[in-house]
Amino acid sequence: MAEVLSLEEAVARLVHDGDTVALEGFTHLIPVAAGHEIIRQRRRDLTLVRMTPDIVYDQLIGAGCARKLIFSWGGNPGVGSLHRFRDAVQHDWPVPLEIEEHSHAGMANRYVAGASGLPFAVLRGYTGTDLPAQTATIKPITCPFTGEKLTAVPALNPDVTIVHAQRADRAGNVQMWGITGVQKEAVLAAKRSIVTVEEIVDELEPRPGAVVLPAWVVTAVAEVPGGAKPSYAAGYYERDNAAYQAWDEVGRDREEFTKWLNELTGVKA
Repeated sequence: MAEVLSLEEAVARLVHDGDTVALEGFTHLIPVAAGHEIIRQRRRDLTLVRMTPDIVYDQLIGAGCARKLIFSWGGNPGVGSLHRFRDAVQHDWPVPLEIEEHSHAGMANRYVAGASGLPFAVLRGYTGTDLPAQTATIKPITCPFTGEKLTAVPALNPDVTIVHAQRADRAGNVQMWGITGVQKEAVLAAKRSIVTVEEIVDELEPRPGAVVLPAWVVTAVAEVPGGAKPSYAAGYYERDNAAYQAWDEVGRDREEFTKWLNELTGVKA
């Protein structure tokens, strides 16, 4: 059953060096505050997992938290490249970064397989791309019933999944609405989970199209108002486009990034 903790305590208890960690959110409800707390606690050798890693993953990589990235498409949406990600891959700064690239469909199916307790997923995908030649976790498979050539990808079972949502009740049941991506599947696939929320309420009011994660699939809930900024939380605040644009200049330069990192972690220059 879910336990209500501070974000600092949740990360301290549940995110360990060497873990496979997924911070999911597809443009919306991105758990940025949780990513920053992982940086502050100086976690190392993480395998980071995410569909469309954006600036919080750039920050985690630049801070030296990551050993490997499993992903589908990475960039600063509407702006350009992730420069800390690029620097790690091309120049091993601050540490070398191994990459494992998939398609969006491949990543989503991997989470579904993990959530379903299956060893792998099968899909019609990757045809006509060179990803199978670059990624060892993409394999051809033949349907035993039709003979059709398909693609298999292994299940994703993170050690810990972290997501952001709008609300939780005091028992730890979580409610989210709007664009929800693969948050549900990523939580169900994980060994442990942290959900940051805008607010903890006495009762969850029904919302059209809302997803409810029951308390028994959530390890910890932390109340973190604004925890998705500069992304957005439907019903609470809009996306801060200027922050994404500003990150391009910060992330592009090692010295500027180091200043930003020192401010985040409270290190005096």
